[in-house]
Amino acid sequence: MAKFLNVWRFNQNAPWPTDPVESAKLAEMMFAAIDNNLKTGETLEFGFFTDGRSGYAIGTGESKDAFAHTFSFFPWIEADVHEMLPYETGKEVVRSVRKVQAEAMAAMKR
Repeated sequence: MAKFLNVWRFNQNAPWPTDPVESAKLAEMMFAAIDNNLKTGETLEFGFFTDGRSGYAIGTGESKDAFAHTFSFFPWIEADVHEMLPYETGKEVVRSVRKVQAEAMAAMKR
């Protein structure tokens, strides 16, 4: 199962409610969705940055799951979503690629 880092920010161009009651309703709807994702384990961690306009979420699943979670907050939230590889996996890939590159360079010198 993949792990994703979602760095989100409020979309200033979204149709934000200007009425405080409607704004509170929208916030509660978003909180309910986030709480549900945390409860089911699809979101492992969710937080806010101190700028008051952005934050992060760390989740698990497949690409389509990350897309669905991100899209469910559209148009109010924009996000940069990054799949994260564990250190050991990344190290293995780097070593493998470097080995192939070195072998190719050696073959070119022959």
